[in-house]
Amino acid sequence: MITSETTSLPAERFKRILDAVKTRRAVRVDDLCAELGVSAATIRRDLVELDRSGQLRKVHGGAVSLEGRLEEPIFDDKAAEAAAEKRAIATVARTYIQPNDCIYLDGGSTILALAEKLVDMHPLTVVTNSLRVATALASGSPRIMLVGGELRRLSQTFVGPLTQPMIEHVHVDKAFMGTLGLTLEDGMTTTDPAEAFTKRLIMQRASQVFLLADSRKFGKVAFAHAGSLQELDIIITDSKLDTHLERELMRQGLELIKAGAPQG
Repeated sequence: MITSETTSLPAERFKRILDAVKTRRAVRVDDLCAELGVSAATIRRDLVELDRSGQLRKVHGGAVSLEGRLEEPIFDDKAAEAAAEKRAIATVARTYIQPNDCIYLDGGSTILALAEKLVDMHPLTVVTNSLRVATALASGSPRIMLVGGELRRLSQTFVGPLTQPMIEHVHVDKAFMGTLGLTLEDGMTTTDPAEAFTKRLIMQRASQVFLLADSRKFGKVAFAHAGSLQELDIIITDSKLDTHLERELMRQGLELIKAGAPQG
């Protein structure tokens, strides 16, 4: 371990910091201090310099990759990405749903993969703001309650203040949420403020909140805050999640399940 900061040249530290950000998508000052053997003040100065040079984005307590600033693809393109991981996540999420449950299914391709596994479940009540989810279940067994509002065509969901009257009059046992991005600092984020508004509303009306997100979403930040880590109970992701980020999420008191990975 390096014990003297004079033995760690700035250029060497910059490279190691950038390598860490590239691999993990998000890094914490404390972790970099331990790995590089330098003080927090030195790491913070390095992050400021790398931020100024446009090589990463400094955030409170650390830094995130510039690749983390997200633009949202159209739904069908999004559904084709990491399809195997999404199916594995949906398979695990399905085990948490029991007959007689009242659940909320958010928009998003991973949530749609879960909906497709619920077509024959009865009795089950599904509240959703997603046209795709409602369509997938329309000829199946569950009772469906579709939240109305403004249709957001990109995500095929109803969003915004007009969703509030219905959501405020329901309570669900479990809410299964999606996200475009998740970081320790910013929590859940999406590209549309109206969609973020509806996500925050429903999480307040659920006894238990699940986040279904493949590992590519972690360390990414979109425009609108959609919920904090404290609002989540269980995160289900895939086996590719970075171990450093996994430990940090667990330190936050979250239960984290990696689909396809041995559970012990």
